[in-house]
Amino acid sequence: MTVNDDKAYSFHLQSAGVRGQVVHLQSSWQQVLATADYPAGLRRLLGESLVASALFAGALKFEGSLSIHLRGSGALRLLFAECTHTGDLRGIARCEDDGHDAHVDLAQPGTQLAITIENTQSETRYQGLVAVEANQLAGAFEGYFERSEQLPTRLMLVERNGRCAGIMLQRVAEAGGLAAASDADGWNRVCHLLATLGEDELLDLPVETLLLRLFHEEEVILQGARSLRFRCSCSRRRVLDMLRSLGREEAFAGLDASGKLKVTCEFCNRDYLLDEVDLAGQFAKFPQAPGPATAQ
Repeated sequence: MTVNDDKAYSFHLQSAGVRGQVVHLQSSWQQVLATADYPAGLRRLLGESLVASALFAGALKFEGSLSIHLRGSGALRLLFAECTHTGDLRGIARCEDDGHDAHVDLAQPGTQLAITIENTQSETRYQGLVAVEANQLAGAFEGYFERSEQLPTRLMLVERNGRCAGIMLQRVAEAGGLAAASDADGWNRVCHLLATLGEDELLDLPVETLLLRLFHEEEVILQGARSLRFRCSCSRRRVLDMLRSLGREEAFAGLDASGKLKVTCEFCNRDYLLDEVDLAGQFAKFPQAPGPATAQ
């Protein structure tokens, strides 16, 4: 493993009025891959989404999480990636066709991208939703920020050989307008520099070397790294809450002939074994509300 693995770095390009993030994943990404045998195209999309969630979560100023949810009208049925304010990552993807020849076309009509931010302190939730109008995931995210946040953004995402990496640039807003007012060409200049970056450089170079090679004339200020890790938020309590939400009849219908129920978390493959006593206790604690009185 290299010094880049499972870290997120924030930086500023002072001369251009641009902020950025760099993310590298290895062990956490391999733990996500261990939960399912993903086709190559779906694996790439999930890896890029996981990196993007870590890039975007760097802006969180409160306890909570940022998740990416992608749904398509073609082979892509579901893609979900999440990063918390503490750097906990998890992700999952599903296609209609489980075979390795499944083709995912982001530009197919009906594909939608949602970014959800949850604040656990205030128990508030914000979600932005846009139609995907790009063939590449990085372009879809750039379109999201342009349309939903009016925030010029450039991204590069890569997944290869059990590793993922990403870099994001965003134009910084100031009280008197965009910071680029003091350097009219700053944003265009750093975007052109980013376009010269190769995937191997993004994956392999130490972050300090990468930023100085790209932006050595832009007064790079690199902040401390944040650690990232795979960690699922599933628990026995959450499983019981989920079963309760299904209703008593459906929950008990899942019991096998021996009166046991096994629920497997799709994010981490952890098994939860329950029985009739567990379910009965759950519904006893949260009885169903009585229905309206029937007229006699």
